Amino acid sequence: MALTAEALPAELRRVIVQLARTPRLLVACDYDGTLAPIVADPTQAKPLPESVHALRSLAALPSTTTAVISGRALRDLATLSRLPAEVYLVGSHGSEFDVGFVHELEPEATRLRTSLQVAMQEIVAGKPGVTLENKPASVAMHVRQAEPEVAEGALREARTGPATWDGVQVTEGKAVIELAVVQTDKGNALDALRHQVSATAAVFLGDDVTDEKAFARLHGPDLGIKVGDGDTLAAYRIKDTTEVATVLAFLMEERRTWLYGEQAPPIERLTMLSNERNVALLTPDARLTWMCHPGPDSAAVFADLLGGPGAGHFSIRPEHAGNGAQRSPLPLGQRYVPNTMTVETRWSRLLVTDYLAHGTDPHRTDLVRVINGATRAAVEFAPRPEFGQVPVRLTPEIGGLRVQGTSEPMVLYSPGVQWQITSDGMHESAHAVLDLNEHEPVVLELRCGTDDLGPPEMTEAQRRGEADRYWSDWMATLTLPEVEPELVARSALTLRGLCNTDTGGIMAAATTSLPEEIGGVRNWDYRYCWLRDGAMTAQALVTVGSTTEAEAFLDWLHRVLATLPGPERLHPLYTLQGTGLGPEAVIDSLPGYAGSRPVRVGNLADQQVQLDVFGPVVELVAHLAQATGKIRDNDWDLVTAMAEAVSRRWFEPDHGIWEERDVPRHHVYSKVMCWVTLDRALKLAEAYGREPDPSWEPLREQIAEDVIKNGWHPDVQAFTTAYEGSDLDAASLHVGLSGLIDPSDERFSATVTAIEAELRSGSTVYRYRRDDGLPGDEGGFHLCAAWLIEAYLLIGRRTEAEELFQQIVDTAGPTGLLSEEYDPIAERSLGNHPQAYSHLGLIRCAQLLSA
Repeated sequence: MALTAEALPAELRRVIVQLARTPRLLVACDYDGTLAPIVADPTQAKPLPESVHALRSLAALPSTTTAVISGRALRDLATLSRLPAEVYLVGSHGSEFDVGFVHELEPEATRLRTSLQVAMQEIVAGKPGVTLENKPASVAMHVRQAEPEVAEGALREARTGPATWDGVQVTEGKAVIELAVVQTDKGNALDALRHQVSATAAVFLGDDVTDEKAFARLHGPDLGIKVGDGDTLAAYRIKDTTEVATVLAFLMEERRTWLYGEQAPPIERLTMLSNERNVALLTPDARLTWMCHPGPDSAAVFADLLGGPGAGHFSIRPEHAGNGAQRSPLPLGQRYVPNTMTVETRWSRLLVTDYLAHGTDPHRTDLVRVINGATRAAVEFAPRPEFGQVPVRLTPEIGGLRVQGTSEPMVLYSPGVQWQITSDGMHESAHAVLDLNEHEPVVLELRCGTDDLGPPEMTEAQRRGEADRYWSDWMATLTLPEVEPELVARSALTLRGLCNTDTGGIMAAATTSLPEEIGGVRNWDYRYCWLRDGAMTAQALVTVGSTTEAEAFLDWLHRVLATLPGPERLHPLYTLQGTGLGPEAVIDSLPGYAGSRPVRVGNLADQQVQLDVFGPVVELVAHLAQATGKIRDNDWDLVTAMAEAVSRRWFEPDHGIWEERDVPRHHVYSKVMCWVTLDRALKLAEAYGREPDPSWEPLREQIAEDVIKNGWHPDVQAFTTAYEGSDLDAASLHVGLSGLIDPSDERFSATVTAIEAELRSGSTVYRYRRDDGLPGDEGGFHLCAAWLIEAYLLIGRRTEAEELFQQIVDTAGPTGLLSEEYDPIAERSLGNHPQAYSHLGLIRCAQLLSA
């Protein structure tokens, strides 16, 4: 049997597509006349194999429940349908939810059922073709095989006889009457299932009058489909059981695509665009898959990365001559224009160049897409503001397209392009096919934050030149190491691309909710400014010769401090504007990258206690002072504030660098960073003629003694994660990396060996192996591998350091970007992307290996 979704009505297909995107879906249907064709002998009614396969496949999907609600007795339904155990079976028009149901009848109902059976047997006697079906709570009389006069007579006797008895529930269907001693209602059964699985939407398919009670219970986003002729409450109608199989198969494909992503691109192959205010991500085939507005931590306008095409994308690809339905060829390659954040994606006769414009107003984001070639290019523009939760309308005008229905104005400047507008019922999309002339590029300019569809003040060449010079002029000021200079250059550009010029804030990564395990729940929002991450990023840029970012970040932090009653009340992270985060929330309407849910916005870690954050700030000030030869007064104020915070709280347990959502512990890394705060503060005071607080030096020694006494575990022969256990953590390497103990100390070498043995796996190093209170696994962290490389070098194991560094280099994507983590088994990147931690670690290792 050929199943072709195109045979279904277009409006029904549209509704199925929408239904497939509900967070928790219930798919229910009748059996006879729906899953199985009506046949003369009910005992031979077999379901269509295609429908069984589709139901089984739907049942196997996450957050998806399937059920068959039939008039048949549950035992008979199970025997005849042979449906897999994953499919719920409900018999007797919704009165049987399990095979043991008969034992639950009250004695009075059992006696009434026996009387019904006797009375109905008398009616059936002597009537050819009329049969009885005894069920646990009812008696059904079938007349399909009887002559019309005989059938009508039997039905009349039942209606005027046993059907009138007290306590008898009557249900009539096609050529059947059923008398039950309990409440029978497919609508009640549907509601019970909906409540049991917390469905956010349901679909029900049925052909009989008894199915109308289920159709009557549908509401909101639910979908009712009537099979065959007859009056119905269902909103849609299909012809027969073959089309039922088609509907179920189409729903299954749409649901699976929505849940798991349609060929989600490998994370490491995503490429970031940036200007001084915002970021965007491209797939290897030039699909704009992620962009937020007005800022990178705002709601997404294009969230294809986390929700597939329905969540918003902007795609450009070659169109096949003569058959646009064919799959487009993969690009020949994608690259950054050297020393810029401009990206080129190339096919045989097509070049797409993308960049975010510079020099715009602070509230604007302008994405420029230049299409060159000698072929036909297909373009699809599908903005979905607010993570796809706001209906979108597109209005063609002389200058291009106007996006209607958004709180922020948005237009696509595209003069001369003929757009075709389509709708999926909630959102509109624009499609165009461009006949390219290699001498006349087509320029598409997405302008967010303005409703201006007029010509730009500068030519495209001028705008690109301005954007490229912004990066290349900055790159010319840097000093790169001899080891992997090009990859270090790209890492420096990436770190700079995560900085916000207007505020000084620095993002930890460009994305939210890219998973630490495919299909897992460890999906976090990193589009904010962590004190630790921001300071470490700025410090990496200082080491390659750029101090502007460090000064801006420290100014940002000074403004944050001014809002607090004391420095010890610093949160671990803030928005790029320096304000507190709102509550962490889940976007239920997005299935997540490759089906990895939930998609989160916000981050609960901003309410944690993380006592290590003060150390990186003071270390940044020390590097900045060394680079500039002086320390700014404001920066010294920050140093004293960080030291004050340490003096007030260093002895407390905290949640640590990894932000575990568990009870606080006395983390070794946090104590070491408290020591770093005071150690670097004392050295800054000595080097630049500042007056240290008299308490700093004795407190520094006290913290060091505390770490050495309580952090070293003699049985493990290592500095462990925390004072209260024997588990290991890669961050504890900082006991030696920071200088708290001399790297030649045998305890440091032993710690390196222990961490290598337990946490290193091939090309990566895991943070820890302990149970952290969250389900699932995660990849190894590039930053942890960088720490181990530095530790190897400190204890004289250069060969191992060089080998591990090369393995990190090999995990970078084709455009040189690194995500947060790496899975050495599946050999794929994991976590948010690109990640500042990973790139600053790479820079540090390349510098050390070049020394």
